[in-house]
This record gives sequence, structure tokens and C-alpha cells, in this order.
Amino acid sequence: MKILLAILGCIAFALGIVGIFLPLLPTTPFLLLAAALWVRSSPRLYAWLLSHRCFGEYIRNFRENRAIPLRAKVFSIVLMWAAMLYCIFGILAGWWWAQLALLAVAVGVTWHILSFATLRD
Repeated sequence: MKILLAILGCIAFALGIVGIFLPLLPTTPFLLLAAALWVRSSPRLYAWLLSHRCFGEYIRNFRENRAIPLRAKVFSIVLMWAAMLYCIFGILAGWWWAQLALLAVAVGVTWHILSFATLRD
């Protein structure tokens, strides 16, 4: 069972990395899922994730405070909206139902991000 959890953690981590570059794929939930899976299966991988120079502090802050730094909130919302608006008005021109769906997703994700407490940088 520990091997399966470790493998699932690796998959979640990989999806989190991909989510950095694809606005529709959320990074934070996948990184938190990887941490949750690794804490139960591989203390070494969990320790590596918490000490990672890019993700460690972010995950520790979220785990301890259930808060997201202001800079991360602003950056993620701006990037997401830029990608969504490009898709809505550039790629999906003429497909009103798809445009509406993407707009609803953008509003929902923005609401979700803003619902967390804000850590001041």
C-alpha cells in the first residue's frame, strides 16, 4: 500500500508541476495531495518536498496557516485570467456555450483562491 501511495504522490506532484504552466490545471491542490500521500508512504519524499526551495515554504505556509501569500494569489489570478480571456475571445470565438463555461470556471477558481486567508509577504 505504501508503494501505491508513493506512486500516486509522484503522479500528483507531476500534475502540480504541469499545472504551473497550464492555467486550467491547479498546482496547489496537486502539491498538497502529493504531500498528503507522501506523509503516509515515504517520509523521505515528504521531507524532500517540504525542504524544496520553490515549493517547501508554500506548502508549509498552507499546511500551518491555511493561507496563501498575497504575491501568489495575485500572480495566479492574473495568469489564470489572462489565459482564460485569451481562450474565451481568441480560441473559442463563436462557441458561446464554451465561452460561458470557461468564464464560469474562471470565476469559480478566483472565488476559491480568494476564499483562503492571505499571508502578507
